[in-house]
Amino acid sequence: MFTKSKGIFNLDLIKETIKKHEGLVLFAYECSEGKTSLGYGRNLDDTGITEEEANYLLDNDVDKVIDNLDEYWPVWRDMPVQAQAVCIDMTFQMGITGFMNFRRTRALMEMGDFVGASEECLRSKWAEQTPSRANYNSRQLYLCQKKPTTKKTTHKD
Repeated sequence: MFTKSKGIFNLDLIKETIKKHEGLVLFAYECSEGKTSLGYGRNLDDTGITEEEANYLLDNDVDKVIDNLDEYWPVWRDMPVQAQAVCIDMTFQMGITGFMNFRRTRALMEMGDFVGASEECLRSKWAEQTPSRANYNSRQLYLCQKKPTTKKTTHKD
């Protein structure tokens, strides 16, 4: 970690000291210098986060979304993969409470009416606020609709 220095450090001791002085704050806050900070004094205004850290957070957030869907609407697991992805994306954006408020959309999905569900989700404040995302998810639901199969018949004379 400390490749730029030639010193020998007790990294664990340094981290414990920083933790003691900074304290752990799990929500963004304004530090004594007026900077938005998080965790053990991470200065978000000047430092931000790395792409690796953002991906780590995303992985954890998606796991929590999946856990919430499993708890509050377990039938989502029986949906086509594209519909499952829509459930995850919508819940990620608006939280489980917001997603559960899509009662008609979810009911149509449960009935296998994905065309109806795709239309219903567009009749929402969510679709007005984030039209591109809503249109994409609506299209994904539409593509889940099973096409009727036709049997070929052969005529025997």
